[in-house]
Amino acid sequence: MKKEELPQDKSHLKNFTREVCYVKNSEGKYVTDLSTGWEVKSAALNNQWDEIERRIKKAKEKIINGKASPILYFFELKLMDLPVLSGYTGFSKWRIKRHMKPNVFKNLNDKTLQVYAEVFEISLNDLKNFNL
Repeated sequence: MKKEELPQDKSHLKNFTREVCYVKNSEGKYVTDLSTGWEVKSAALNNQWDEIERRIKKAKEKIINGKASPILYFFELKLMDLPVLSGYTGFSKWRIKRHMKPNVFKNLNDKTLQVYAEVFEISLNDLKNFNL
């Protein structure tokens, strides 16, 4: 791609970051340049953010309806998956899944909950009482 053809479409990330791309300059040599975005890529990112927001909302509803523990909400909010949360907490994926059940969560001791609170960067009280 030539330097003057580098996409500079509007994107939600425009004010936060730019993408480094390799382009050919006027001499035909490859150089790096910054792009503010590409319409197709921006649409894909927007779709993904919509999906993330849907998952967070669904997790919140599950907690309010007593079908999941606050761990699920903060797990979704922090964009984690089980291997990542397992790595940060030192708990097995199986244990984390159990801790996401409200009847198991209410019996967890403060030491275990504090591990989650630190990983999620919230207070123990916010985790226990689901304070947003």
